[in-house]
Amino acid sequence: MAGGDITLWITQLADPDPEKRAAAGHALRKAAFTECLKGSNDWIHDPGFRELLPPAAVGRTADPRPLRFVVGIAVRPDRFEQIRQANGWPRLADVPDDQDVKEFELHFARQGDLDILTPRNAEGSGAIARYLAKFGEGIQQVEVNVTDVDRASELLSTRFGLRPIYSRARVGADQTRVNFFLVPSETGKKCLIELVEPAAKP
Repeated sequence: MAGGDITLWITQLADPDPEKRAAAGHALRKAAFTECLKGSNDWIHDPGFRELLPPAAVGRTADPRPLRFVVGIAVRPDRFEQIRQANGWPRLADVPDDQDVKEFELHFARQGDLDILTPRNAEGSGAIARYLAKFGEGIQQVEVNVTDVDRASELLSTRFGLRPIYSRARVGADQTRVNFFLVPSETGKKCLIELVEPAAKP
């Protein structure tokens, strides 16, 4: 997803004013939710899928299994550094070399989380480099946390007819296990959904 408002909000993630950065983060998450997770995607509300969502922290929400999603924002390398600097130099994620991506997370309390992504090699053929070449900066994916990526992938495939991009889950950032799906959006386009199983705690 790209466009005028989204481009503006991405720019504002590097604003010196923390309130403007938080407002931009909230706007980006709202746009991603409306486009990719609302309406036609019945799998989000399926009881079997909801059972695979991580349980809520005690006292945080009335929903025992809230949907936690992180919006992946693809940006150019220079913008990546500007946003990272404005937000206090967040830790870079440990990403496998073959995925040709650098990333860090931004946390805006109730406004939610963003994952800022850029290619290690801007002229390369990785997924983020290809997205930027085709669309420019924008919302590249929506990441949904699950407790078991294999079971969640099987459910989306068998019950909802969605085909995973990889036949098996692969290692993602910080030793997560991930798989990807292209799902229909409210506008008839496709959204990239990343199912993310966090790494086991030592």
